[in-house]
Amino acid sequence: MLSRQTNEIPWTRRVSTPSEAVRFIDHVGFCVLFPVKNVFLPSLYSAVSRRRDARWDKYAQLIWKWKDELPKQRRAFYAKYFKGRGTFLSLKLLPHFLAMHGTAVEPDEAVAFYKTGRISHDALELWQALGKRGALATLELRHACKMETQAGNKRFKKAMLELQGLLIVMHSGAEQETEAWASNRFELVSQVFPEQIAEAGKLSAEEARTALAVQYRTLYPSASPAQIARLFGWTKAQAVTTLAL
Repeated sequence: MLSRQTNEIPWTRRVSTPSEAVRFIDHVGFCVLFPVKNVFLPSLYSAVSRRRDARWDKYAQLIWKWKDELPKQRRAFYAKYFKGRGTFLSLKLLPHFLAMHGTAVEPDEAVAFYKTGRISHDALELWQALGKRGALATLELRHACKMETQAGNKRFKKAMLELQGLLIVMHSGAEQETEAWASNRFELVSQVFPEQIAEAGKLSAEEARTALAVQYRTLYPSASPAQIARLFGWTKAQAVTTLAL
């Protein structure tokens, strides 16, 4: 059973450079930044540190920089995705994730998504602001959408998780807006990765699920349909059908 095995993937050597991090991400296809309890996914932290228990150390500081640098340089996709945690997706598999969610969309499709109930009004506001103004840092984006208050910040965080979970918005670096920690910088996926958007448009949801299930089974051969369904947000029937193909 998956619960009896480690979620980390054997790697030939410790990852120590951004290029090696990209090779690792491309090899596994998708991974979290730090290990997540009870979530069977490889983590970049463990590939760098060779540790299974995460802590704020020199390795954590290193990958914290990479999660800003790699998406800014268009070398990998990064967003809060799996279980709302920081996640890297390889550019090769990004089209399959987009096709799975049906979100290979253009900036002007925000209203259609809102009218069909796929996103909230707050998510609509954020999507439209990014579509109109391009990449924005957190405080600037909150200001543009009139979410500056404490209550507004809660709405912002909730809507941003919503958009990242659908792979409509991604993290694309950091910006020093105040003297405190640098702010996250957000951008529409369609504006960052138009080639992957176009490729996703050629895939059916079924084809996308099959490719993702095959990759996950390559990483974790004993994964059950129920475990795969929980991770990717599929029904158990979808997972069973996909694995049978």
